[in-house]
Amino acid sequence: MVVLGIESTAHTFGIGIVENGKILANVKKTYTTEKGGIIPIEAAKHHKEKKEEIYLEALNKASIQEDKIDAIAFSQGPGLSPCLLEGLRFTKELSKKLNKPIIPVNHCIAHLEIGRLTHAEDPVMLYVSGANTQIIAYSANRYRIFGETLDVGVGNFIDNFARFIGIGFPGGPMIQKLAEQGKSYIELPYTVKGMDITLSGILTNLKQKVDKINRLNNPNLKTLPTHPNKDNFFINNHIKLRASGDERDYTIADLAFSMQETVFAMLVEVAERALAHTGKKQLLLGGGVACNSRLQNMAKIMCEERDASFFCPENSLLVDNGAMIAYLGEIMFSKGIHVKPEEIDGLDIKPRQRTDEVEVSWK
Repeated sequence: MVVLGIESTAHTFGIGIVENGKILANVKKTYTTEKGGIIPIEAAKHHKEKKEEIYLEALNKASIQEDKIDAIAFSQGPGLSPCLLEGLRFTKELSKKLNKPIIPVNHCIAHLEIGRLTHAEDPVMLYVSGANTQIIAYSANRYRIFGETLDVGVGNFIDNFARFIGIGFPGGPMIQKLAEQGKSYIELPYTVKGMDITLSGILTNLKQKVDKINRLNNPNLKTLPTHPNKDNFFINNHIKLRASGDERDYTIADLAFSMQETVFAMLVEVAERALAHTGKKQLLLGGGVACNSRLQNMAKIMCEERDASFFCPENSLLVDNGAMIAYLGEIMFSKGIHVKPEEIDGLDIKPRQRTDEVEVSWK
């Protein structure tokens, strides 16, 4: 059985090809900016321009002809509507061209299911991506959400902070590099509410501290533009520019370090609480933010301390990708879950579909 998967929920357009549980190809291209965040219409335009190129490259890497494809899976949601629509249009084009059935896949659950490749059997999952931050575990034909962000996803939170200091999209990798140069921990709000977290207050506090650096190093400024004097002002001066805190001086690198330590500690705390509540003994990381080595290390330490097992897929399967869509699509298709070619006109995207709305009938 050969299943092709199409991922297009946000900044990434990816195509994966899976045969009998083995990933044959996983090709993607990502919309980026030099400054500012993701613009959904522009990201969708990127997907439209790159889809044919990515499709042909995936077929080439898998060393198969397109007539060997048995079914086509696609990310139905959640995600950005313009981006999801590009994926759906391309899926329907291929379905009609090849006369193949379609498997609608929930993007978040695909992040969960690809964790099977790590040999995690029944884990609690810490799912951390741009728009999604959830603590999830399987029970009674559903992936249950035990905790989540009450405002903004951790990936979007980090990107927002990155934009404020002059970094383009995505900001996470550069923030991690900055954090590695931080020397001092600066206290930030720590906002865990039961099994949930909030991040907007931390972001406001970080921006206030950045403004303080700006003001002290530019005393003649009456207003505080995000990029004073020149682009990447803060990044290019992250060691030199300092502000005085309650206990010590701090730099932009110190703020990046403190942000990671605070927010990741919050995530690990609620994940540990979910392990204790469910009685499960495995923790699985998923989502693009899980590529951060500091988050992985903190989660691993927690698991070691409570005699639990830690699992994390390789980075190429943590970020948005087509292979995870194809992988789950093949599992669902083998259980008879699909839409016939003659019925696909009624298919639509589900931009706000939640993880726990989906009946997991393939387990």
